[in-house]
Amino acid sequence: MAQRIRSELAEMARESTLYPLESPLKTRKANQSLKLAVPKEIALQETRVSLKPESVDVLINRGHEVIVETGAGESANFLDNDYSEVGAKIGYDRKEVFESDIILKVGPPTLDEIEMIKPGATLISAFQFGEQSGDYIAALNKKRITAIGYEFIEDKAGGLPLVRSMSEIAGSTVMLIAAEYLSSTNTGKGIILGGVTGVPPTKVVILGGGTVAEYAARAAIGLGVDIQVFDNHIYKLRRLKHAIGHQVHTATIDNATLAKAIKDADVLIGAIRAEKGKNKCVVTEHMVSEMKPGSVIIDVSIDQGGCIETSRITNHKSPIFRKYDVIHYCVPNIASRVSKTASIAISNIFTPILMQIADAGSVEEMIFSNRWFMRGVYTYKGSLTNLHLARRYNLGYKDLSLLMAARF
Repeated sequence: MAQRIRSELAEMARESTLYPLESPLKTRKANQSLKLAVPKEIALQETRVSLKPESVDVLINRGHEVIVETGAGESANFLDNDYSEVGAKIGYDRKEVFESDIILKVGPPTLDEIEMIKPGATLISAFQFGEQSGDYIAALNKKRITAIGYEFIEDKAGGLPLVRSMSEIAGSTVMLIAAEYLSSTNTGKGIILGGVTGVPPTKVVILGGGTVAEYAARAAIGLGVDIQVFDNHIYKLRRLKHAIGHQVHTATIDNATLAKAIKDADVLIGAIRAEKGKNKCVVTEHMVSEMKPGSVIIDVSIDQGGCIETSRITNHKSPIFRKYDVIHYCVPNIASRVSKTASIAISNIFTPILMQIADAGSVEEMIFSNRWFMRGVYTYKGSLTNLHLARRYNLGYKDLSLLMAARF
């Protein structure tokens, strides 16, 4: 009898393995109220703000809480009253501002500001390769902060919306800067940017075939500038010629051709973006030394280390220096020259993202539900999650994609 019961139990056990076990269905959290903070930027001459009053109005009407540090929008011509009128709380205590769940900045926080961020909070800001070190990453990881970088956030099509937007502004602005420093009033060469009847046109060389080059070319074409664009990606050069609808001189980067073009140039614009966390220095000091006296260099890629050997970071208060009698303009946040336009552009990109975070239920759910957003994360709960930064600073690295797989 006992033997028969044991046999029947064994048979039942074998049959049960064929049936799937029940498990709770993973449900999405309901729309969550976010607690956002917009601190005042304290970086040298950073004049942008991350949210415009109209965006704050939209977020508050959706049930979210927004605290704006007093004076945060003044440099972009947004007053405290503009924010308070739409329901934002004006913060007069910086520590209170940084105690929010999500900190939305333009420039990266200082180490002192990181200390004020509460453990486990989310930081959304620029990273700025050219200004950071391993200590910055360590400070974020110590507080287990989830940090999301402007430069890394992608859209659903694989583009970089913040990078493109700021590049459009920088590209439209660089020609104004070039004209300014070519003029006699700024001890330049005293030549017009472009050309007039009977006078040869100004020669401009652009390094990089991306968005900066496109918008710089658009701004210069109507002035009659002689433009030459260098890039090693043929598809970028082809896209550029198609996008602007005009014939521009294009070439791949080789030392002989590039050196000759730079030697004859009146303006050199460096707009090569870093790839895989590494900037490309394609213009040597010797090439710069052979440029015409009074020529102008504008290194737009200086925030990622620059692509011209003689470049070094400057600021809006002291924007230029001369080397080999060549004027160098190497300000990393060119968009701050037009702070209101740039602030509106940033706000227009992040407002929909913030609402998507609320719909997802949390920042964490947003990260693991959207790979395009996940790619913006470079630190997550005490770990560095960006491979290129790990290699750059020789630090440990965790792959967020593996963490995502472990959740399901």
